[in-house]
Amino acid sequence: MEYIRVTKENIEAEHICCAISNNRDVQVASKKEWLSERFGDGLVFLKSVERGKCFIEYIPGENAWNPIDADGYMFINCLWVSGAFKGHGYSNDLLNACADDSREKGRRGLCILSSAKKKPFLADPKYLRHKGFSVCDEADNGIQLWYLPFDDTAEPPRFRECAKHPHIGEQGYVLYYTSQCPFNAKYVPVVERTAREQGVPFRAVHIESREEARNAPTPITTYALFYNGEYVTNEQMNDKKFLKLLSK
Repeated sequence: MEYIRVTKENIEAEHICCAISNNRDVQVASKKEWLSERFGDGLVFLKSVERGKCFIEYIPGENAWNPIDADGYMFINCLWVSGAFKGHGYSNDLLNACADDSREKGRRGLCILSSAKKKPFLADPKYLRHKGFSVCDEADNGIQLWYLPFDDTAEPPRFRECAKHPHIGEQGYVLYYTSQCPFNAKYVPVVERTAREQGVPFRAVHIESREEARNAPTPITTYALFYNGEYVTNEQMNDKKFLKLLSK
């Protein structure tokens, strides 16, 4: 497999694996804008030259849009290989490329979000364990921070206190999200409209800065839905999924 690094110079010409469409699509435009603004912070987006979901996105831990203390580490925003790309070792290729790049940049190790059991849009814990990662912190809602140190003396990264106990003091549905996930640009308005139609209290909080992300009440900032103060899910909602959630 051949891979290409997306940069400011080529981003307009390259497809973004998690949102394959033309640049006029709201999802693609949103993701490309978010990436472009992060390149200066050291973000790397490495993807297959083939069209499809086969990529890794990572950034220095001190610049991550998550409530973590991970200075010196490289934080993996997303490692996604799916469809026909699965089962060919491409995840290993991408993770190894990230590790090599991180070592060259003097990083202390890698870290990534996961959970004890596989959850949607999070790294598979079985795969992480196979690659030598281990859990270094865990929030009350079961979201875990995993790490792979390059040096046994490296201090493990940690969740910030605001994320350790995911809870908010607001009733109804409250969604925290960023533009890191391109699907939010399309589906957050859909869920907002569905909530209005159903007469359900719903508020979407768009996290628009690293400082806001570092102080979020949830380890996952790309998509975190709360109900009556309690964390519900990080799974992306569309109208059908949200209606099914309401029916429960």
